[in-house]
Amino acid sequence: MSIARLGQMLATVAVLVAAFLVVSASAESKARIVRLSEVQGTVQIDRATGDGFDKAFINLPVIEGSRLKTGKDGRAEVEFEDGSALRLAPGSEVDFTRLALGDDGQKLSTVQLVSGTVYANLRPKKSGEKAGDQFALNFARESVTVAGATHFRVELDRASKATLAVFKGKVSATSPSGEFEVAEKHSATIDTANDELGNGDLAKGELANGDATKKGGFVIAKNYEAEPSDGWDRQQTDYHDRYASAGGSGISSPYGYGMSDLNYYGSFMNVAGYGNVWQPYFIDAAWSPFQDGGWAFYPGAGYMWVSGYPWGWMPYNYGNWAFAPGFGWVWQPGYYNPWYGIPQVVNPPVRTKVPTPPVRGHQTVMVGLGLAANPAAGAPRRLTINPGSAGFGVPRGSVRHLDHVAKTMDRTSRPVVVATAPPVSTTARSTGFGTSPSSPSTSGGTSTGMAPMGAPHRSSAPPPLRPH
Repeated sequence: MSIARLGQMLATVAVLVAAFLVVSASAESKARIVRLSEVQGTVQIDRATGDGFDKAFINLPVIEGSRLKTGKDGRAEVEFEDGSALRLAPGSEVDFTRLALGDDGQKLSTVQLVSGTVYANLRPKKSGEKAGDQFALNFARESVTVAGATHFRVELDRASKATLAVFKGKVSATSPSGEFEVAEKHSATIDTANDELGNGDLAKGELANGDATKKGGFVIAKNYEAEPSDGWDRQQTDYHDRYASAGGSGISSPYGYGMSDLNYYGSFMNVAGYGNVWQPYFIDAAWSPFQDGGWAFYPGAGYMWVSGYPWGWMPYNYGNWAFAPGFGWVWQPGYYNPWYGIPQVVNPPVRTKVPTPPVRGHQTVMVGLGLAANPAAGAPRRLTINPGSAGFGVPRGSVRHLDHVAKTMDRTSRPVVVATAPPVSTTARSTGFGTSPSSPSTSGGTSTGMAPMGAPHRSSAPPPLRPH
């Protein structure tokens, strides 16, 4: 072999090795993508495109470097891969400064609270899931870290004061004044201006009855005050608790965000040749999963498909859609390993318009009905659900017995008008945590359509709302 030929081979090997090392390093630091799972009222997102804040919609991907803020009437929820959630009350802003994977696959999340009030509900690990995930919430010069299942609230006001309330579990906090731990059903008040409360009225008032302990720059109390958005936070938590494991899907995956919506808005069933599949309620023969949504641009990834349906996260980012003769469109879960920015399609009918991304530009591009508008205060008191809507525009958890409503529509093929749960007020401080939902107007009946086939039985009412 000539020296020149040997040199070429060595050069080729060097290039391949270098490429492998780059891929390996990239795999270890692969950025994560989480989900904007609930949007009400005025909510804006900065997708790190360099164009600043823009209107936010449900199912928009949230990547490292994204910023999210709510207006005076706005509320938003971000759902992480394991179903944990971060919720923004009205008038709040957060930065997602870190969404990464560690060397062993652990999820590393850091969120900066810029202003307002946020709720963090971190769910316990399921069997088989890796431990070692880390979640940190930073505000001012303080940092709250959580390693296990915890539910807490942080309020950062304009008077340079922060309040940390722990509903469940415990959190560790670090400030320039030192480290401290806040236990379940306790709260901490911190002077974020100088991390020292001194002898002000706050310290005197909280320490007077013996229910609080002053430690350096913070006060630990054996209780916490209710906030206007506590009821909304409790409702969202109850929704996830009720529907996350319902539906008999048999799916167990660390990438389980969106399962609550799948179990509420549709049902799983077994179809010969297709396996265990999912299908939304309220579809008809003309419905296509790609008729309503939009394209959103993200740096480094290009355009990503965003579904306008409230359940439209997992079915468009994992697995694939397939057309099953006699059943219509169904979603096949797959193995949840790859994440897709463009929906995957199997066996589409002739003339099916499979979404293709725009070839240029950065602006959000709407398709069909586009992305669902953001209701200012949740669902209206009465809601009309139309055939073929597939739940478009139906706020999650707003209608009791949604599977029964679907059966009624399948039997009559006519729109159904239902009552909804009253919205949670965010304008006044209250000691309550939401109100019980009202019963919808349903007529029962058996299903003659394909949507509820194999639908699991669900109890007649959601669990009662309860205090933290």
